[in-house]
Amino acid sequence: MIHVKSFVCNPYQENTYVLYDDTGSAAIIDPGMYGPQEEELLKAFIDAEGLKPELLLNTHCHIDHVLGNRYSYETFGLLPQFHEGELPLLVEVQNYAPQMGIRYEVSPIAETFLPAEGTVGFGESQLSLIFAPGHSPAHLCFYSPQDGFLIGGDVLFRNSIGRTDLPGGNHQQLLASIAGKLYTLPDSTVVYPGHGPETNIGHEKKTNPFIRG
Repeated sequence: MIHVKSFVCNPYQENTYVLYDDTGSAAIIDPGMYGPQEEELLKAFIDAEGLKPELLLNTHCHIDHVLGNRYSYETFGLLPQFHEGELPLLVEVQNYAPQMGIRYEVSPIAETFLPAEGTVGFGESQLSLIFAPGHSPAHLCFYSPQDGFLIGGDVLFRNSIGRTDLPGGNHQQLLASIAGKLYTLPDSTVVYPGHGPETNIGHEKKTNPFIRG
């Protein structure tokens, strides 16, 4: 069974997730820690639970989701894994972060990238990759069919959707990703979004004002 722990990080109130299974193996997803206090909170949880981080994942590479990539690499030896289509966004962060008054420790870049389909694993657990562009050019979601949850990044929020006015955004593409990739999951699937509270697919199909199922 995969357990999910969330941390609200940085000025953008981004949700950073630590996933871990009963072996103690863990994955860090969208590390947004900004500054020593947020970094120490995440590490203290990992240490207290006796976890072994094995995987560092980015759903996409906007600034608020990658601020902790460097810390995660230096502390746990993990290189971030994301789709290659997000690489231009990651490279651009170091250019616009100073203009926004954000201190950014440049993220390392792995030599390999995640595909649009397939799985990634840690411990005895597997996460399916769901390619869901629209908020960003090559956004990935991470789905656990066994445990019935989705790490959704900035695709679908509780009664909202990801913004599409940032570079690489496309409103119609985002709606198509939600309808074709997310709303086809079981209604009971819990969605852990990049910002705000969790929701589930059935609730959003019935009530989301931007796109109904």
